Amino acid sequence: MRDRILKDQEFQLPVSRIFIAASLLVALLLDWLPWQGMWLAFRPDFVALVLLYWCTHKPYHVGISIAWTVGILADVADASLFGQHALAYSVLAFSGIVLHRRVLMFNLHQQTLQIFPLLLLAYTVYAAVHWQLRGSISWEYFIGSVVSALLWAPVTILLQALRRPRAATDQL
Repeated sequence: MRDRILKDQEFQLPVSRIFIAASLLVALLLDWLPWQGMWLAFRPDFVALVLLYWCTHKPYHVGISIAWTVGILADVADASLFGQHALAYSVLAFSGIVLHRRVLMFNLHQQTLQIFPLLLLAYTVYAAVHWQLRGSISWEYFIGSVVSALLWAPVTILLQALRRPRAATDQL
């Protein structure tokens, strides 16, 4: 399995800025799904996952300024405090960029254990802002970090599959 993942990383197409923007837009749309009731606590942060993927795999293309911009868009769409997501995504992007070599050193399952503290840090920023606003900490923010970390492997496999070169139809 590890050899297959390493082989996939070697033979990937160069990434375009349009593909990065499209993947972040799809992640924003997934975050806008109407979650209700108990499932709201289990809602993963798809934008954080995709942003962290790009910050660890292409740190020179996606940085803190893109994280801040996407965070502002998430704040507007979520009708939350202006800058809450932007601050959390900026901290997440900084962490992903600083630790990108360390994260990529591990296989996909071990990467999940490396990504979980970074997602937990972003959710801690959410909780700290919520605490400053309302005077209490909402603990369901931290359940989402576990669910998001569990989705790291499928999101990584999906984005790597989309970057893999396609075989020509006459070669089949």
